[in-house]
Amino acid sequence: MAKSMSTQKIVTPSAESIAKSARAAQKGGLPPVHLWNPPHCGHIDMRIARDGTWFYMGTPIGRPELVRLFSTILRKDGDDYVLVTPVEKVGITVDDAPFVAVDFDVVEGALVFETNVGDSVKAGPDHPIRVVRDTDTGEPSPYVHIRANLEALIDRKSFYRLVDIGEKAPHDGDEWFGVRSGGVFFPIVPASDLD
Repeated sequence: MAKSMSTQKIVTPSAESIAKSARAAQKGGLPPVHLWNPPHCGHIDMRIARDGTWFYMGTPIGRPELVRLFSTILRKDGDDYVLVTPVEKVGITVDDAPFVAVDFDVVEGALVFETNVGDSVKAGPDHPIRVVRDTDTGEPSPYVHIRANLEALIDRKSFYRLVDIGEKAPHDGDEWFGVRSGGVFFPIVPASDLD
């Protein structure tokens, strides 16, 4: 007598299934993705370009509310970016930083950044600004910490505005040019590079 073997169909997650799970898990505010440890279900064809555009299967995601939803379940595990729900975790590709800081205001001595996905953070000890310079060209890439270990690339117009309000101050034994926010000085370039 032959035994009947049940076969399980392996389902590859899609953007739609992930969005459905994310909506079900949200109860106002950001979901607790740091507490979720579902099985890794592979990689999906989703990419965040350097300019902050989200793509699914090579096509830009045109619905801002869907991009916002995905951004709330984004997590960085080591060097990998993943979308996480209580039931699944999938890898995605991020060209640079997952978010873009598209504007900022100065509020009571602090720089308050707004991202392309609707996050707002006040730069300071908990949300530092850092600048990475290209070793070949010297071109700066400025970032601000948003949440967990996720950053936003500060867009060019906002960076120029930061330079306009920058100042020289001592940092690590040298004179640096940078910006101040939330009581912290964030260095941009050595002051000697400005001459």
